[in-house]
Amino acid sequence: MNVKSTPPVGVLLPTTTLPADLAATSVLVENLGFSELWVGEDYFYLAGPSSAAIALSSTSNITVGIGLVSAVVRHPAVLAMEVSTIAGAFPGRLITGIGHGVPLWTKQMGLYPKAPLKALRAVLDTTGRLLAGEKLTIEDGPYYFDEVELVNPLGEGERAPLYAGVVGPKSLEASGQCADGTIMSMLAGPKYLTYVRERLAAGAARVGRDISDHRIPTFAIYSVSDDRESARADARPVVAHFLAAVGPSAMTEVYGVSDELKDILSLGDSTKIAEAIPDEWIDFFAVAGTPEECVEKIKALLAAGASSVVLAPYPAEKSVKVLEQTAAEVLPLI
Repeated sequence: MNVKSTPPVGVLLPTTTLPADLAATSVLVENLGFSELWVGEDYFYLAGPSSAAIALSSTSNITVGIGLVSAVVRHPAVLAMEVSTIAGAFPGRLITGIGHGVPLWTKQMGLYPKAPLKALRAVLDTTGRLLAGEKLTIEDGPYYFDEVELVNPLGEGERAPLYAGVVGPKSLEASGQCADGTIMSMLAGPKYLTYVRERLAAGAARVGRDISDHRIPTFAIYSVSDDRESARADARPVVAHFLAAVGPSAMTEVYGVSDELKDILSLGDSTKIAEAIPDEWIDFFAVAGTPEECVEKIKALLAAGASSVVLAPYPAEKSVKVLEQTAAEVLPLI
């Protein structure tokens, strides 16, 4: 008997998805044969844990990831309570991603930490310990606990993995030391994934940790069409948007384009920035083109170390059409 395997390709729901559409969209993604469904928590759109709960309750088997919550928006005890509630209802199907948070958003709430990496480490550590059933008393911050213990921790053998969503070298090394996996941001190309694996391994080695099962789901700006130039044109402004939002980083440095990016960003206007991006950068920072091209780009990310490739379809208004074409013409070839 032939058993059909599910390719390691997931979908990141658009930030603009309406709450009323979460259930139906989640069902569509599962029925089309994707292996993972990821929901974001971009402030102030959809809440990650509640979106994940809706997606899980609407589907049967698909893994649902939260990608990702900011380490400083919730106290770890509250985050652990949310994770244990969802994971207890849907065992083995939830992944929770935790990151620093976009500074613009956390500053809007007066929550930007003095030491972002220390806060992230603390949340990963204490959330995990609470989920495992520990009682915590911690007085020296950055989070205070006075005999905090979950009433419903994870049961024997149950897991609700905590992933770090990080970019820079120090944060990547910290993820290798204390997270179950590392979520790759948009713009993460194959060369960057090679760099990521090196940094994760370096961090893990410092504490003697085995990360052979450390997962690296990789988010990708995605556009597919029989018309190659149309697909790339749809991806171009999105690539420009994320490059402007993140700026020069390790993701651009591995391609040697950080200085050129600075010059392009100095144009200021988003339309001019998008027009100035070299065509080659679409190949570096997106999965865009014909179905055959997208297959090769997804395979390249997997070969570079991605445990799964999580497609973020653009533009959002074409997402259903894009996902249906992907299911018919891309997934069977992965």
